[in-house]
Amino acid sequence: MKVHIGTGGFANEDWIGEELLYPPGTKSAQFLEIYAQHFGAVELNSSFYGIPGLKAFEGMARKSGGRTRFAVKLNKVFTHDRTPQDSDFDRMLQSPQPLREAGLMGPYLAQFPYSFGRTAANRSYLGGLAERFAGHELAIEFRHQSWDNPQVRDAMRELGLIWVSPDYPPVSGLPDPTLHVTAEVAYLRLHGRNSGNWWSGESAAARHDYRYSSAEMAEWAEKIAFIEGETEECYVFFENTTLGHALHNIPMLREALNARGVPVTVPEPAPPEQESLL
Repeated sequence: MKVHIGTGGFANEDWIGEELLYPPGTKSAQFLEIYAQHFGAVELNSSFYGIPGLKAFEGMARKSGGRTRFAVKLNKVFTHDRTPQDSDFDRMLQSPQPLREAGLMGPYLAQFPYSFGRTAANRSYLGGLAERFAGHELAIEFRHQSWDNPQVRDAMRELGLIWVSPDYPPVSGLPDPTLHVTAEVAYLRLHGRNSGNWWSGESAAARHDYRYSSAEMAEWAEKIAFIEGETEECYVFFENTTLGHALHNIPMLREALNARGVPVTVPEPAPPEQESLL
């Protein structure tokens, strides 16, 4: 099993600083090139707000230098509005082709909101979405606890869908933080455990303002090591990017996994003039 570790997005101004990732004065156009020198995967957030075109994905493949896998988040028209047109499917499926050609394409991610409960209508919608993305790796994150049961996971196995295992704060209504495998790819999203801000109505940055401890990273390393042999790949994305927390937690998880004999993909070393403290 190969483990690819990264963050939710790479264009984050919070990461600028000598002790973080991007040196002061770094232009946003340079973010991906620097990011790809340190992390084996990235979860593309920008596609949620607007589906990039072919040229944009060509640029991503080039700037990444062939080092980083991309998990591409589905546009909100698929998960939040749930009113996709044929043109949306065409663009979402065709635009990332440069990543596929470069061998950098990871799963698509469908991140459904808490309002997407397990109703007959939503089950039907999900089945239709799976049909339209047949032949492509599609990971599903449910935030409503009603989906968190063995029956749903069995159905996802039959459809070839990837269950996203989330680490949420211990608050009511959210799925439990258990690592489940329903396909040849496992997918883990670490949101942080900021219970006080999760339902507060504050910004996403406030919800994800949380830094994991070494003990918490060791706990997840144990769970990842336990599924070795059940799956070929495991993607781990840290969503606690607020204030650069993820950048401190990723080395912790790498170390914990290496200690357990679990291989982690790490990009080739950067040229000396571009190395950072990570």
